[in-house]
Amino acid sequence: MNISSSHKFKGISKETLWNTLQNNEALKNALPGCQKFEEVEENVYDSELGINIGPVKGVFTAKVSQVDIKEMDSYRLLVEGQGKPGKFNGDAAMELVEDGDDTTLQCSADVEVTGVLAAAGQRVMNGVAKVIMGQFFKDIEKEAKKIASL
Repeated sequence: MNISSSHKFKGISKETLWNTLQNNEALKNALPGCQKFEEVEENVYDSELGINIGPVKGVFTAKVSQVDIKEMDSYRLLVEGQGKPGKFNGDAAMELVEDGDDTTLQCSADVEVTGVLAAAGQRVMNGVAKVIMGQFFKDIEKEAKKIASL
């Protein structure tokens, strides 16, 4: 399943957005339903997310890794997770594009799901993914504004 989305962060510099995306506390606050987000080695995190959207309900544990990091410009996010409803693997290309005083975060992801998650169907899973990404973008924007004001 391919998922693409982008969000324009108005009045937020590329540097501020990058620093926010590298801040563990900001990420924990921005990931929907995040109950745990701990760095276990450089750029590798253990996380726990409680999700309750449509047919996707439950607690998911995941290993999240940042790879192919190009400081201030882009990185790939690899996610391996599982919960009662099934397992998922994701590979997301994240790119920051500066446009004057604004910065756009572009995300293009390939996601594989199994179990109840797969049975829900691609259309439903795409909808769930868009809700989660939309919430993440809104919350990371709040976190970026906090960091910018420090």
